[in-house]
Amino acid sequence: MQELVHFFVVAVVVATVLTMISVWSPRRVWVKTSAVVTAALFLPLAYAAFTDLLSKPKPVDLEWAFRNVTEATVLAASMRENEGIFLWLQIDGVAEPRSYVLPWDRQMAEELQDAQREAEANRNGLRIKLPFETAWDDRERKFYAPPQPVPPMKDSNLDGPLIYRHPGIDA
Repeated sequence: MQELVHFFVVAVVVATVLTMISVWSPRRVWVKTSAVVTAALFLPLAYAAFTDLLSKPKPVDLEWAFRNVTEATVLAASMRENEGIFLWLQIDGVAEPRSYVLPWDRQMAEELQDAQREAEANRNGLRIKLPFETAWDDRERKFYAPPQPVPPMKDSNLDGPLIYRHPGIDA
């Protein structure tokens, strides 16, 4: 949400500068008045457009801030045939999850479904490799369920062998 404020402030500054150039230029009064009115109409329109974009998934090929991310956690996924693969991703080091859309690819959709089943069985989450890479290698899996972690070693303070004694029989 912080980015929205920054982008809107930049839009306000640009609109103000353009309006001031129009007002101070040697033009007729109606041209100057139309520049001020246009700027006044532009600002609420720009704010409405920015807020509307917040609810839409971003195409992965338009991501520039996190283009070098190697992996991300897939929190949710939805597929629409011939339309796209919609992902809700948690990027490591970023506080809030983000919504993205991948172009439709039947093979990738099947791979995602297989990885979702495996992740559900492992109960260990679902990951995506190189989420913003546009030239995908078909030989390597993009979605995967990480293997289950190795259980911690049991702490044994015993020096000798462990002998179990039944409480009712071995008294």
